[in-house]
Amino acid sequence: MEALRQDDPRRFGRFTALARFDEQASAVRYVARDTASGETALVTAARPELAAVPVFSRRFRAEARTAERLAGGWVSPPLETGKAAGTPGDGPEPLWTAAGYVPALPLDEAVGIAGPLPERVVRVLGAGIAETLSRVHATGAALQGLAPGTVLLAADGPRLTAFGPLGAAASAEAGPEDRLSVRLGYLTPEQIAGEEVSAASDLFVLGLLLAYAATGATPFTEGPAEGASRRIAEDEPELDGVPQELRELIASCLAKDPAERPSAGTVAAELALEGAAGLARGGWLPEPLAAAVADQEARVRALEVPAAGGAETPGTDGAPGTAGTPGTDGAPGADRTPGTDGAPGTDGAPGAETAGPGGIKEDRGTTRFLNTGPRPPRNDTPTTQLALPQGVAAPPPPALAPTAQQAPAAPGTPAAHSAPAPGGAPQPGHPYAAPAAPYAAPGSVPPHSGPTPYPAAALPTGAGGTGAGGGGPMVSLPLPPAPAPAPDPGASRRTLLTIAAAAVGGLVVGGGAMAALGSGETAAATDDKPAPKPRRTLPGQAPEPRWTYTHPASEAPPLTAAVWQDELLVLTGESQAAAVDLRTGKRRWQRADAAKGQAALAAGTDLVFVASPTEFLWLAPKDGKVVHRVRHTEAFDDLAVGPLAGSSGPVIWFTASHTVTVKAPKPKKGKKKGKDKQVPEAFFLAYDIVRRKELWRTPVPAGRAPGTPSYRVAAERSADILVRQRSASLTPAEVRAAKRKGSVRSFDQKTGKLLWTKQYGAATPEAATAGDEDGTLYAAVGTDLEAFEADTAKPLWRVEGTEGSVYGTPLIAGPLVHTTESSQSVGAVERESGRLVWRRSTEVPAPGNAPSITLSSSEKTLIAADAVQVTAFAADSGERLWKFQDIGAAEPKGATVSAPYRVLTVGKTAIVQRERSFYAFPVA
Repeated sequence: MEALRQDDPRRFGRFTALARFDEQASAVRYVARDTASGETALVTAARPELAAVPVFSRRFRAEARTAERLAGGWVSPPLETGKAAGTPGDGPEPLWTAAGYVPALPLDEAVGIAGPLPERVVRVLGAGIAETLSRVHATGAALQGLAPGTVLLAADGPRLTAFGPLGAAASAEAGPEDRLSVRLGYLTPEQIAGEEVSAASDLFVLGLLLAYAATGATPFTEGPAEGASRRIAEDEPELDGVPQELRELIASCLAKDPAERPSAGTVAAELALEGAAGLARGGWLPEPLAAAVADQEARVRALEVPAAGGAETPGTDGAPGTAGTPGTDGAPGADRTPGTDGAPGTDGAPGAETAGPGGIKEDRGTTRFLNTGPRPPRNDTPTTQLALPQGVAAPPPPALAPTAQQAPAAPGTPAAHSAPAPGGAPQPGHPYAAPAAPYAAPGSVPPHSGPTPYPAAALPTGAGGTGAGGGGPMVSLPLPPAPAPAPDPGASRRTLLTIAAAAVGGLVVGGGAMAALGSGETAAATDDKPAPKPRRTLPGQAPEPRWTYTHPASEAPPLTAAVWQDELLVLTGESQAAAVDLRTGKRRWQRADAAKGQAALAAGTDLVFVASPTEFLWLAPKDGKVVHRVRHTEAFDDLAVGPLAGSSGPVIWFTASHTVTVKAPKPKKGKKKGKDKQVPEAFFLAYDIVRRKELWRTPVPAGRAPGTPSYRVAAERSADILVRQRSASLTPAEVRAAKRKGSVRSFDQKTGKLLWTKQYGAATPEAATAGDEDGTLYAAVGTDLEAFEADTAKPLWRVEGTEGSVYGTPLIAGPLVHTTESSQSVGAVERESGRLVWRRSTEVPAPGNAPSITLSSSEKTLIAADAVQVTAFAADSGERLWKFQDIGAAEPKGATVSAPYRVLTVGKTAIVQRERSFYAFPVA
């Protein structure tokens, strides 16, 4: 932290700025406080010269919306977004967003303090990042927000603070015609090849970060700078310093072929099976870092609101009023040089940046990644130096500039910078270490905190010549005009910022991918070719939904969802039922009468049947008007109707019960008469919803109080139905009598007569069970799945499951039985033999409940849904087709959604639900 400067904003909405936290290429971050509530925030304020560019403004807001939707977990919840008030001067008011402040250190600062981090720290760090990436990638987007300065280390785990290229940029500058040039501080092999970025690109950068955290250096540093792009595209990474247990995983993240890199979910599970939070429990930071985080928290707590018109901020490094420390930026008495930012009389001219012969400015993206604080001695050179693409004329490069030690100082700049103290000792002015300034502010001299990088190559300068801002050489070429797109609230989820890596010349870590954005926010290559076509669907990316529907926040989330006649999606909730048009995703009607309904079924071709807790309703599909109503108390002799057990065509099956009085027997002579007893009496019923007529009623054993047993139809055959009783409704006496074995009852389809009750092997009352029309029953037995002959209980075959896992309810279709396991695997076996056809992981970290599985109407696509994501597979081969995951927040500032996903299929559409949100995806 450092003191506020004279031209810094003092107010951000309800927050008052207290100190500068750090600087980024596109923004400055401030520690701020709401004086009314005492709430402390980290405010990210866009640089005013960039905020004036429309494309930057739109991109900044898009990344802020992504942060809002990702809030929770390892993303601090945003508190407020707006424009700063009271900005000095006549310049544009900067955009800003405020998130909850969490005491934490940037990764580069942490490595500067403690050197290479222990294996457990790297595991927690990587698992936390990967868990967040998994949420982003499931939407089909790439984050592009990873960098050593955007990942923070807090006491309870990592935090991610950048949600797009702007947040992770090594430099950003505004060009003519409202164009924005952004250069990233990393590069991937596919970007070097000029290909589109994808979710796999994030995994490559994650591999770079983990290698950096484990060794203090990036894995592609050895060799001349001019060959760096070749090395990152062709050479194997240098991972000798990475702990053996992590080396293989990090190497897989750094695979040249994006298709060979693991998914974010796989990385998270490999690094921390119990999750990042579980592994970090009890403390995960080494003592020096834990002390630094605690010190930062204490200093922020001690900050006071500065007096009006002043920048004094007690408790910040180098604040006015503190003892002068040579080399401490902003402190009176520091070793200042006229022309540096923050000094009295600074004009803030971009030309005040460090420059050598030829006006080549130092690229802070390079030194930030590779020279961050003390670390073991190593030849540290930038990862890549990109050449201009063919067909782009570049000025002939002059001879290499002298090294920083040999170069004459530019006017108004120091002649040299001091290297860190031997052995990585903390520098004066900071109790632990003096981290490198995250980015050089225009007009400032970025202090070195590590060895000087290799000699700067003379490359083409930016559009503004040597004096242009941006902290490094960039290529600026005219872009084809692009129409401004209509605002799209889902753009941050579905749209990727295309990085034109081949059009960059720069010295940055892993290269210097630069995106040149026009006023229409269309990313384009920096050459004279036409604008690129819309991006292709990425492998594994969910298809674009045909429509989305969000249930109103004013209503309770839906309890049930059902499809009616391929026309309506009928939702029931606590207060009403509603219908959504399956063609458009628009709500057609709502009806309070059908509140708390259990299911919506087709009653013939012209009515919607809804079973509510007290009555059966038949609604008109056009407007939801009640056409018929049958109250339970009138139709079923005051029976309390339980949940539906199943349905087939017009017939539904359900249980019901009531309490009867059993009179005490007549006492023997001389004995006192006993008390009458209230005893529950239960029934299993069949009802025709088209004729609105009860078909049969059969007495069954009463369930746990209040007495209605809960049944589930496991199979329907031509002559009977096979029914399981849910274990939660079994009475204690039934549980004891069963001796931990579940049973299946057979009821005659026509009369309801109980035909038989059987147990199957060692299947428990809780075991998942399903049957087919041919008389085979499939049940989970221990960790295995077994097939039995339903009428005789004879075992037919067994499929071994994953150790420590249990099978969920299987799904029978054609010659296959589709399986699901709590190890987060799904698969298929042959019905006749039990031969395993395929088994695939959903790549969701285990353990957990077995995913629920659904088949598309054509039975070509198997869809697995759990609490984390939806995964689609080819039903016959197990080929993983795509994954989907929404961001997990009902609204930008709403509570994080943790409800599991549910899937319904109709025709060539899969309806995916997560609490209030519904998505209609095309499926085969």
